[in-house]
Amino acid sequence: MHQNQGSFLNKEERQQLLKVSRECLEHYFNTGKHFDCSEKNLSGNLKVQTGAFVSIYVNSDLRGCIGRMSSDMPLYKLVQQMTISAANNDSRFKSLNQNELKNTRIELSVLTPMKRIDDISEIELGKHGIYIKEGYYSGTFLPQVAEKTNWTIEEFLGYCSRDKARIGWEGWKTAELYIYETIILKEN
Repeated sequence: MHQNQGSFLNKEERQQLLKVSRECLEHYFNTGKHFDCSEKNLSGNLKVQTGAFVSIYVNSDLRGCIGRMSSDMPLYKLVQQMTISAANNDSRFKSLNQNELKNTRIELSVLTPMKRIDDISEIELGKHGIYIKEGYYSGTFLPQVAEKTNWTIEEFLGYCSRDKARIGWEGWKTAELYIYETIILKEN
């Protein structure tokens, strides 16, 4: 992923990745088994090892969001795994059920490589996600969190530090800070 973020996934690859996620979700609810798509029809960019998050909405309500900042598996496999996890394992929400499937919408957030920063003025709200790390503790907010909440940079960092990394409201001040961008893919 050393290209600029807009050119990393072309339109066809974006559609392919959303299709992989949708087929995985439907296969799981129809059979109870994990979907294993064939790698041979997928482009090279879908086989790159990078982080991704899968958000599942029922009607317009978020019902699960699970992902990884980085991965040791190809992007398409990570998306498959995170799709099932978002549907079943986000402790903030009850698991999806078969009846809700027809009202679900999938949103994928593919991450660009992280960049360590020393000054919070490098954070552009709405453009950058943040990753905060202090010892064994870490937490992240995707860029769209800032857009939806209208938080200031300090609030963005404070909520992530307190609620995600669990190092207190001002824990970010002594933690390692990273920024990244996401490529957002949404079903229509």
